[in-house]
Amino acid sequence: MNSASRRDPRLWLLSAALLCFLAALVVPPVQASSDSYNILFIVDITGSMNTRDYTQGGQPVSRLETVKSILQQTLVDLPCQSHVSLGLFAERGVFLLFNPIEVCSNFAPIAGSIAALNWREGWEGDSHIAEGLYRAIALAAELHTDLVFMTDGQEAPPLPWNGAPSFDGKPGAVKGLVVGVGGYALSPIPKYDDNGRQVGFYGPDDVLQESHFGLPPPGAEKRPGYNPRNAPFGNVHINNNEHLSSVKEPYLKGLAEKTGLSYTHLVGEPELLAALRAHATPHPVNVMVERGSIAAALGLICLLCVYALLPLLRPLKAVRWPRSAKDVLQRAKLVLGRRGVASQQARIVGAAED
Repeated sequence: MNSASRRDPRLWLLSAALLCFLAALVVPPVQASSDSYNILFIVDITGSMNTRDYTQGGQPVSRLETVKSILQQTLVDLPCQSHVSLGLFAERGVFLLFNPIEVCSNFAPIAGSIAALNWREGWEGDSHIAEGLYRAIALAAELHTDLVFMTDGQEAPPLPWNGAPSFDGKPGAVKGLVVGVGGYALSPIPKYDDNGRQVGFYGPDDVLQESHFGLPPPGAEKRPGYNPRNAPFGNVHINNNEHLSSVKEPYLKGLAEKTGLSYTHLVGEPELLAALRAHATPHPVNVMVERGSIAAALGLICLLCVYALLPLLRPLKAVRWPRSAKDVLQRAKLVLGRRGVASQQARIVGAAED
């Protein structure tokens, strides 16, 4: 190898890249401490979750599809040794799909189960949110996990005038989140036939606009057609917009406070993950962290310098730059002299034309 080759920066950069790539293959991982989480995700699959008040790529998408997409993104960011369980909510019950399993070693089946969630899996058309949440809390306690209950909060049929049923458990015994899904503005709920094909949207006469279960509300005796035995709610038509849907955030916040959970609105994966880290129970674990990626990145930088940066600098190297102040003065005199000659020639030409 001659001296010119030794002075060539490409040689040293390629050698450094080779050493970095070799180091990336042999450098051992190091042990580090990290927080893992054990979470039971319960997803509302009732009819109102088909409401399309989210957008993806400029196109409207349903609440359920948005939940599925964000949950799959959340799986990617959960640390290894976290355990995840998945269940469904419909009517007033919850159905567990699988017990808690480790995220990294079971990523594909968990992601596949989330992707397969479908409103057609619902076993009843009603939606008793409060009772479903209470049962989900009991299930999380049995599994020794935190709870993430994802719903729009739309009760169907509507709650009676005296509100949701009471919570008999111990508030705060299970930690986690009630996640409000949906927009704040009222939106139409898609209507499907028995074959699962959309046939329009629900209208005011398609759903109960008021609960007729239990005692009538105060003042019902003043309604037209009131009869304490045969028509305790009267016969007046009431439109409470129950055929339209929005996230029932005040109601869900109240349920979260009653049960000792926290509330967050579903916006995107970063917000959901931040809420999980803030309110779920961390479990410190030791994990192995690979360091080879750092050496490989340095090797790529060296290759980038050889094949991208140096070719850009090569034209500049061909320019003859002045080495001293004397050279600068000589070049300035030469430039000024050339300009003087050009100016004199221009005056001669001008005089000749006159």
